[in-house]
Amino acid sequence: MDIVNHWVTGATFEGESTRTAPVYNPALGSVAREVRLASVTDVDAAVASAAAAFPDWAETSLAKRQAVIFSFRELLNARKQELAEILTAEHGKVISDALGEIARGLEVVEFATGMPHLMKGDYSENVSAGVDVYSTREPLGVVGVISPFNFPAMVPLWFFPIAIAAGNTVVLKPSEKDPSASVWMAELFTEAGLPDGVLNVVHGDKVAVDALLEHADVASISFVGSTPIAKYIYENGSRNGKRVQALGGAKNHMLVLPDADLDLAADAAVNAGFGSAGERCMSISVLIAVEPVADDLIDKIAERMSGLKVGDGRRNCDMGPLITREHRDKVSGYIDVAATDGATVVVDGRGIQVDGESDGFWLGPTLIDRVPTTSTVYTDEIFGPVLSVLRVASYEEGVTIINASRYGNGTAIFTNDGGAARRFQREVQVGMIGINVPIPVPVAYYSFGGWKDSLFGDTKAYGPDGVHFFTRQKAVTRRWLDPSHGGINLGFPENR
Repeated sequence: MDIVNHWVTGATFEGESTRTAPVYNPALGSVAREVRLASVTDVDAAVASAAAAFPDWAETSLAKRQAVIFSFRELLNARKQELAEILTAEHGKVISDALGEIARGLEVVEFATGMPHLMKGDYSENVSAGVDVYSTREPLGVVGVISPFNFPAMVPLWFFPIAIAAGNTVVLKPSEKDPSASVWMAELFTEAGLPDGVLNVVHGDKVAVDALLEHADVASISFVGSTPIAKYIYENGSRNGKRVQALGGAKNHMLVLPDADLDLAADAAVNAGFGSAGERCMSISVLIAVEPVADDLIDKIAERMSGLKVGDGRRNCDMGPLITREHRDKVSGYIDVAATDGATVVVDGRGIQVDGESDGFWLGPTLIDRVPTTSTVYTDEIFGPVLSVLRVASYEEGVTIINASRYGNGTAIFTNDGGAARRFQREVQVGMIGINVPIPVPVAYYSFGGWKDSLFGDTKAYGPDGVHFFTRQKAVTRRWLDPSHGGINLGFPENR
């Protein structure tokens, strides 16, 4: 069986560890290959490679770095179909969704090609007699990136292009559930001219994660994943003196007002609730309908759900399987919980007919009405194709529910009332807001991240925050003495 190796110093690397983990094809329900799980020594080797490469890469001109990033962008764009097929084979998402993921990652690569402009400092002349002050931005050193299974290409691309363009070297630890995309991108970057050791990939589990968190030569950690792990990463990375950005989980709400276009809202709810089988932190998992529109809206959503084709992502389906059997079973268990808690299961995704092998990790789109806010169906991040409906009497009641949530990643409002939309964006306590846009992921020149338990640390991903995270500032105060003004003066310097 094929084994996915690490990538260190510009080449495949087996490491010393003999531990491996299975990598499934979720549409088949069978093991496709194995992935190596790094030991502490293997992580040390990757960090040592990155540390050795850092001095030369940090001194490489901005123009040369920019050229390498641009070459990587061109290669990635030309070969995106190849990468999409890797994503579908290991994650299960349909090809069109995989191509969309790559397109959003490419936006960040394109943003990183502008690093010479983004690295510019400030300059103030003659702040005191003959004294000028200016600032510079410099790379941190070796940076660690720990990415999740749900976006094996896009999330790493949120981080390593910006880090590398700024002059850092990187150790990337992707999810062991779908590891091949990260190695493929590292190989492609080498083909684009990236020096050996600048981008390294180590696979692994908690052993590898803790090794990165504790390594003295790792300056920062970037993480995307569940809230409990994000908190663990933030607390342990910070305790070890590292700069940390840890993006956690979500429970995203979509508030639909009575004046909204219900057909548009129904389309959006289906797209945002069931795309990528709901395995994304920006999915809409709770629809809050302001009465009297709930019945009509639910009918429209259910009608659209009946036309969705679930199956193998390579067969022109709308939605693929979940990532593992265990995760599928966990998600489907919430449907039983909903019924026990008094909710109404309008569309049950269990036992559906699929266009794929019977052993695949299937769960169809599921719609649940009248979900109590006390139910774990509402409070938990389910991370699957389950859309819960809450009915409220007013806009105010809907906003109160959203703001009471422990999460604050994304939210949306659907309305034709500009005043209500403006009020919503100001009152809601969430980091990313959509107005008639169900999944408000910011474009690459803004930054991605939520509030509350959806983000640990004070720096978001990519955009201006990404540049600031992967650089540190120096302020330089400079004076060139006029040769005609010499002599000793022991008095305290004066500003004049």
